[in-house]
Amino acid sequence: MADEALSAGAVARRLGVAVTTLRTWHQRYGLGPSEHVPGHHRRYTPADLARLEIMRRLTGEGVAPAEAARWARQAPAVLPPDRLGLKARTSTVRDGGGTTIPVGRAGPVARGLARAAMRLDSLTIGRTIGDSLAADGVVATWEGLLRPVLAGIGERHAATAGLIEVEHLMSRCVSEALASVARAHPTVGPPRILLSCADEEQHSLPLEALAAALAEAGVSYRMLGARVPVAALVEAVNRTGPAAVVLWSHTRATAGPHQLAALLAVPRRPLLVLAAGPGWRADSLPAGVVRPVDLAEALSLAVAVRDSLDQSAAG
Repeated sequence: MADEALSAGAVARRLGVAVTTLRTWHQRYGLGPSEHVPGHHRRYTPADLARLEIMRRLTGEGVAPAEAARWARQAPAVLPPDRLGLKARTSTVRDGGGTTIPVGRAGPVARGLARAAMRLDSLTIGRTIGDSLAADGVVATWEGLLRPVLAGIGERHAATAGLIEVEHLMSRCVSEALASVARAHPTVGPPRILLSCADEEQHSLPLEALAAALAEAGVSYRMLGARVPVAALVEAVNRTGPAAVVLWSHTRATAGPHQLAALLAVPRRPLLVLAAGPGWRADSLPAGVVRPVDLAEALSLAVAVRDSLDQSAAG
């Protein structure tokens, strides 16, 4: 059983609630951890987790916490909530206040983050992202946690025209978490990589993820951000002479190949031009432009440029 027991932090991430909420449920309603090993903190067993799932579901649907806790305590751990007579007491609304955020095959942490996003629980969102960044790093957090949830929010918005408030809050929390990584890993030396969104491209979070990954890897960079006109981008390249330029486009509407051609034509042409993002079509890229398939490849290419320059300088 000890191998299956979970810490309060792990349970909070799975449920998409704050650790302080778990503590309250424990102190007020007796829904605490039952696994105890002498000399260690108590841990939550699968049976504890099953009861807490019921508690979270019912309180999320408007049932008073004391009443929800009564049902959760009575629930046999071997039975799912819909076999405990709860359907007759609760609405048929699914988790998330009427809509859920699909996260595909992403794990329980992503599902917990999605639930926190639906509740607009910025504290839990920030803590979940921060814990993942600290444990797994930027690339793994982006690919395994943030991308699935952000894509799920976009999917629900496309289907319902709703969740705008969820998208805005989630984007702000993600941006703040990624910026904290960059602050925690200050780089030295002149910036080697220039990061920019394409003209009229407003989706900058993937570029911010790359910036955080570069900082984590010790690669210096400049970030121009969203909606950079071609003339401004060319001017920035001429003035700073970066070794590599990453131009991000999320949609076909912002992925004009002429922007890449302009970069290749500047007097201080970069060693590497990356067309990043799903907006770019591989068959329309100018010769000499590389299209990375994901964040990990973009990071690898940028690090390779940095290492090449360092070796040249050392030689």
